[in-house]
Amino acid sequence: MSRPAVLVVSSHVVRGAVGGRSGFVLERLGFRLWSLPTVVLPWHPGHGRAHRIVPAAEDFAALAADIAASPRLGEIGAVLTGYLGHASQAGPVAGIVRAVKAANPAAIHLADPVIGDEAGLYVPAEVAAAQRDVLLPLADLATPNRFELAHLAGRPTEDMPSLVAAARALGPPTVLVTSAPALMRGRIGVALVGPEGVLTAENPLVANAPNGTGDLFAALFLARRLAGLPDEAALAGAVAGTFEVVARSVAAGGGELELAAAQDSLERPAAPVDVRRWAEPRRPGARP
Repeated sequence: MSRPAVLVVSSHVVRGAVGGRSGFVLERLGFRLWSLPTVVLPWHPGHGRAHRIVPAAEDFAALAADIAASPRLGEIGAVLTGYLGHASQAGPVAGIVRAVKAANPAAIHLADPVIGDEAGLYVPAEVAAAQRDVLLPLADLATPNRFELAHLAGRPTEDMPSLVAAARALGPPTVLVTSAPALMRGRIGVALVGPEGVLTAENPLVANAPNGTGDLFAALFLARRLAGLPDEAALAGAVAGTFEVVARSVAAGGGELELAAAQDSLERPAAPVDVRRWAEPRRPGARP
């Protein structure tokens, strides 16, 4: 069966495997790629300060308008939005999402609101606000980390009950929270909060993980959702694949995700993942 194209809207780095480089994952799994860079960098800022090129607002808006008007828009089955180089980009990107869904009502929008981590925001506050107010309301799926969820929802996320409440308040029907609380010491979790309830998955915590694990996880989950897998199988596959690629990358010692060398882990990860259903307290108005 022919697989749809995926439009990735995120940062582009010359060296490394972060941001829009997650498109490699999607192509490896059989999806044609459309790619719209929001900023161009020589490498991830974590490797040192460097020049960044953000398209002028009018140029980015014109480029986005051309994409939104493309007669081939119907071939896109999903839009993955990630890092924004400027708050002004959110409106034009939202226009593309709306146009894609008009051309293909079955298309999915996954919003990965890349704004910060446990150290705090690493984007201007207005960029975080644009992710929250412009892109998240259009999303079918969102993949914030625990810090991003707390910031965007304006709620605490210190334990599973508060994390689930924050995910329900965020807006998208399905929210996957990375770096979620784990039941066992030395492990890290992902929580899927969706219409059918809450699922959790854990894997061993890998020390000194390279940048880009969130981008990798988002691409792996989206690919499995587009392939028709149910939430539990898609979550297990995405968590296992992310863990294997991260572990193999750390072992290689290069400081970057080794996507090319670990291609088999993208498609057929072997790491066992225990997916559990979390007993969510009944929400007001929920059906028994």
